[in-house]
Amino acid sequence: MHTYEVFTHYERNHWKLSDVDFSAVRGDLVKPEYVAIAKSAVMGESNVIAAVHGFMNEFVDDYDFSAFAVVWGYQEVQHHYMFKAWLEAIGEGVDDAPVEAMRAPYDPGTTPSATLATNIISELTVNHIYRRVATAVEEPVLKDLLLKASRDEAGHAREFIHFCRERLAKHGEEVASVLETLYVYTSDKRIKHPVSVFKSNLTELADHETIDTAFELFLAEVADSEELEELQGKIRRVFGQLVDRDLSSNGKVRRALADVLG
Repeated sequence: MHTYEVFTHYERNHWKLSDVDFSAVRGDLVKPEYVAIAKSAVMGESNVIAAVHGFMNEFVDDYDFSAFAVVWGYQEVQHHYMFKAWLEAIGEGVDDAPVEAMRAPYDPGTTPSATLATNIISELTVNHIYRRVATAVEEPVLKDLLLKASRDEAGHAREFIHFCRERLAKHGEEVASVLETLYVYTSDKRIKHPVSVFKSNLTELADHETIDTAFELFLAEVADSEELEELQGKIRRVFGQLVDRDLSSNGKVRRALADVLG
């Protein structure tokens, strides 16, 4: 099984939270926006439990992917705890109530391939943002954690791409749902993430940082004028390779979808 290879690779090479020296956090270098980003990341990463639950429900007939979902979930929980630990190191508490509100599982996607496609977008987005935010952060421990998370998310994206490609090879009828997912997440000038789309309207989050808080800070404080276009372009290229089509613009995504449906 593919996930056996993934698991053994992670086991050999993955970092440990217990090896992070949180006593080395430089409080004098912490800025308010770092706190907001870390709190937003805690919320975004806490969604892992809902996602794993959803995967187990939707992929009940796929042991290999389900095993990957468990491995992936462990690493995403690690991200949740690392940002929480950094916040606690600077004396910032984390309210459990908003985290608890994220627990409900996702409903199944329009197709299993669409669910995998959604997670490809999720991983590519946070990989890009964590990496770029790390370049602007001066506090060394947070910078290192952001880079660790960014590398993890790149690996996760690679595996979701693998499983989506495998799924589409067996279920070509699901290509349209993948194109629809791409269009939903890249058709306007906003950063969209599944947690934002499906969870940001929870009443428990009304007075708390959400993943959108981090996106807004990223666009305001870190991103250059071409940043969103660069991110969306990368996502479209990945999807173009998945379905063997030119998806380099929204118009081409629409035309590809029309061809598939027509």
